[in-house]
Amino acid sequence: MTLPPLALAMDKPEWLTSMEAVLEVLNEGVVITNENQRILFANERFVEMTGIPRQDLIGFDPSSFYSSQEMDFLRQQIDVAFRAGHNRYAFVLPRKGGGRLPVIVSSRRLENSHGKFGIVTFTDISEQLRAQEELRSANAQLQKRQMEIEEDLRLAARVQNSLAPRSLVWGTMSVDAFYHPVHSVGGDFGLVNSQDHEHLSLLVCDVSGHGIGSALVANRIYSETTAHMRSGMPFLDMFRELNRFLIEEIAGSGMFVTLAAARIDAQRRTMVFAGAGHPPAMLARQGQGPLLLESRSMILGALPDAVDATTNLEVQLQPDDRIVLYTDGITEVFNSRGEMLGIEGVQEIVRQTSSLPPHEMKQGILDGVAAWREGSPTDDVSLMLVHVR
Repeated sequence: MTLPPLALAMDKPEWLTSMEAVLEVLNEGVVITNENQRILFANERFVEMTGIPRQDLIGFDPSSFYSSQEMDFLRQQIDVAFRAGHNRYAFVLPRKGGGRLPVIVSSRRLENSHGKFGIVTFTDISEQLRAQEELRSANAQLQKRQMEIEEDLRLAARVQNSLAPRSLVWGTMSVDAFYHPVHSVGGDFGLVNSQDHEHLSLLVCDVSGHGIGSALVANRIYSETTAHMRSGMPFLDMFRELNRFLIEEIAGSGMFVTLAAARIDAQRRTMVFAGAGHPPAMLARQGQGPLLLESRSMILGALPDAVDATTNLEVQLQPDDRIVLYTDGITEVFNSRGEMLGIEGVQEIVRQTSSLPPHEMKQGILDGVAAWREGSPTDDVSLMLVHVR
């Protein structure tokens, strides 16, 4: 027989009466049930959580709270608590007037001389769930934005890869090129240009830094440089114009540029070389070690007078000469002992590979650098090999 609320209140064990004062000050909702799962006691916090007056809770059958599906789940949890003596699970607490309050339920079975009882606490987790939902929403937005950025970077990479020179055969010369940015986009680029049928112009450029900022500056410099080289502008004038452009047009960017350029006269078999703060180009010739072609001008974009008036160097070419232009992603690599490959190391690799066919020589240089380097590349890499036949 089900006892009425008043009878349940009178049936309240003495130990519970002595604990009520303690249970009332807890921040968690607490109910005490008898062996029939009827509520003997509910503290003030539980009353606040449900919105149901205390007098209506005494003798309350929990099955009145829940749907049949929820009650099936609750009975399973009660069985677990009965077998193990305790249980803890996430559930909901119905509220007066509708709605569900998400809670963590902790239950413990108590048995003494007065009978069997259940002590159940309810911890409100609505704020945590709200924060989790906000975090999920924020993460979803971040993921969407990340996907947009990655798509933009893929497009930027395709655009920048279009700036990399392609391997080609031009008259009695061949050009083998390689370009690899350390990130999706980078600050290196190369140019191969012929403004007529007699002169072949080549250039490799390295913008300081890595990533998007360097790539944007590299694209601007690429446009300027392409226009100057197509017009046949002398290297001295081109360097001065690029230096002015960097200082005046891209002021405050903190970006600097190094480059090496060569213009080859096919009929006269001569080459004019000029460099600005760039690692020396190399001229590999059968029977002797690679000749270093040093930069005479300083880094562009730092000082107004960075360009040396004697920046040009003229070289007479011979059949089977190999001209190697590259960026510092080739030289500034370190082995497991922290030793840098450097100019001399690259010079030795060029010497060892200079008798190979041009394509194999280019790959041999890259393989030699990779064999020295510990780990993955940390800088953009550009390499251009010209073979004079």
